[in-house]
Amino acid sequence: MLETSARLLRLLSLLQVRRDWTGPELAERLDVTTRTVRNDVDRLRRLGYPIEASPGVAGGYRLGESATMPPMLLDDDEAVAVALALRTATSGAVEGAAEASVRALLKLQRLLPSRLRERVESLRVSALAVPSPQATVSPDVLVAIAAACRNTERVRFDYVSHDGSRSRRDVEPYRLVAASSRWYLFAWEPARDAWRTFRADRIDLVVPVGPRFAPKPLPPDEQIVEHVARGVATATWHYRARVVVHASADHVRSRIPVRLSIIEQGDSRCEIVVGSDDPRMLALYLGMLDAEFDVVDAPDLRVALRELAARFDRAASAGGGPVIP
Repeated sequence: MLETSARLLRLLSLLQVRRDWTGPELAERLDVTTRTVRNDVDRLRRLGYPIEASPGVAGGYRLGESATMPPMLLDDDEAVAVALALRTATSGAVEGAAEASVRALLKLQRLLPSRLRERVESLRVSALAVPSPQATVSPDVLVAIAAACRNTERVRFDYVSHDGSRSRRDVEPYRLVAASSRWYLFAWEPARDAWRTFRADRIDLVVPVGPRFAPKPLPPDEQIVEHVARGVATATWHYRARVVVHASADHVRSRIPVRLSIIEQGDSRCEIVVGSDDPRMLALYLGMLDAEFDVVDAPDLRVALRELAARFDRAASAGGGPVIP
């Protein structure tokens, strides 16, 4: 049988890894009686752990929410993961997080056994982090948005788009997504009847939050990530064009590094919407597809392609050598 202190740590570990336990289940895991489990739960409560209990046959124990931060029990892999995450956060894009991360990391490193400190230290001496040049987001904004996602409460905010224009938004928040050193809010905007993505550092929350809403069926997580990533890749385009490429979707994906909306048309053809800062730059990018393509509805792009083709033709003929068809 475990000594009392070791048994308390084991009990706490069990309560942290699963939401609900019955008394007999805990007693079997700890090789004690259910009465001993009740006594150990009382000891943990006196140490500040908010353990909830429900009576009856279907009753049991669960670790609840606390008004203060009690000690936390981590296994070896969890402790290393937290230390590495804190070290990464020292160069992150959350305002004020770097200093707090350093303080927390110092506290954690003092408690790590030497074998775990060596694992964390090996990464520190061999890895460098480039400080993020991106705009930072207030942690209060992230916490407020996360709480609204959890509580299904609408949020209202003033938003600054990439062109500097401001607008008031009223949305149903669902997920916070980290991408490209920034945080993004994935939300449903009733006014536009569509899923939308918003950069968190451009959000100025209007307090208080809005009323509760009935949550919609969410797309799978991988589709949410794809939606956000595609929006991040294309949000700054000033010029867009619809193009039909005489190649498969896989061929297009292998040639264009950003995520695109691709509609397959069969017979090794697909339609894409692409963009860039101006038509001439887009013409250069399309030339690297190494495939035939048709411009559907972009006259400026057609002009740029003709100018580019003429320039390349002059360059190829300037040397006086034979022209290879």
